[in-house]
Amino acid sequence: MRPAILVIIAALLSFGAPAAAQSQDKQPTPEEMAAKEAERLESLLSLETWQVFYVDSTLQHDYAAMQAELGELQRAKVENYDLYIDIRDKWMEQIDRTYKKYFTPDQWTKYLKSGAARAQKARDKRKAKAEGKKK
Repeated sequence: MRPAILVIIAALLSFGAPAAAQSQDKQPTPEEMAAKEAERLESLLSLETWQVFYVDSTLQHDYAAMQAELGELQRAKVENYDLYIDIRDKWMEQIDRTYKKYFTPDQWTKYLKSGAARAQKARDKRKAKAEGKKK
């Protein structure tokens, strides 16, 4: 597999963490990424204890599932970058749907304003573009 694909996969798995700050030898586990994101959202949105539990549980499951799917593509030596992005988008959409169930309307609005709305629009745009290619 080309080194550029490995860098892209590592960037997808880090979910926005600066690539230079992470050692390529030690990728964070889904549990570590989930805990870090749950802490960030707890602070940002003033989440209740039960909400933090559900966010952390959701992220642990979904990050692990996403990482497994991305790993399958990598083991199959798939070099189509769009397939990696499609998997990431699918799981991030799932996470957002789950968050919406557990957040209050005010928390959801604040979450969207923190950058999630921009990410959702970007996913929608990629999805529309991909559907346009299929037709």
